[in-house]
Amino acid sequence: MNIHSTSEASEAYIALGANLGDREGTLREALNQLDQHEEIEVLRTSAVYETEPVGYLDQPQFLNMAAALRTTLAPEALLHVMLETETRLGRVRDIRYGPRTVDLDLLWVEGLSLDTPDLTLPHPRMLERAFVLLPLSDIVSQNEESSGFRGLITTALQDIDGKEGIRLWTTNVWDGGLERSES
Repeated sequence: MNIHSTSEASEAYIALGANLGDREGTLREALNQLDQHEEIEVLRTSAVYETEPVGYLDQPQFLNMAAALRTTLAPEALLHVMLETETRLGRVRDIRYGPRTVDLDLLWVEGLSLDTPDLTLPHPRMLERAFVLLPLSDIVSQNEESSGFRGLITTALQDIDGKEGIRLWTTNVWDGGLERSES
């Protein structure tokens, strides 16, 4: 990551999903494209989980994962890069919660609260979705203990329905890979 910015780096968490085409390859390419951006570094990635669709049910199953990023971009600028990445990877928005080549959601940026027409942080539905919480629990760093993020994820995951519809697909799709301590 070559940072050409004066702002300090932040840690951000994103969710990635795909249910059309080469799902695993598209997730890998999304991570590669984000990591190639001069102001974004992919720090950690979760395992990949296959999940049932939510909302619009008449569609293929999803592959879902999460990633921790280090970035000097402001949250809105990071979101813009994520949306551009979706477009480059063939994302078409025609059915709400419908099938997609890739979906990138900005979930959390170092405890920042934000509510603009384009972005709400933390992500407003993050704690309602097992397919987001389970991958997040793989990668939320111990550093987030002070902000309460790790505890929030752990508590929400204990209380949520829908975990039975989630299956481990693979432990790693990205060369930067899964970095968690196995005990």
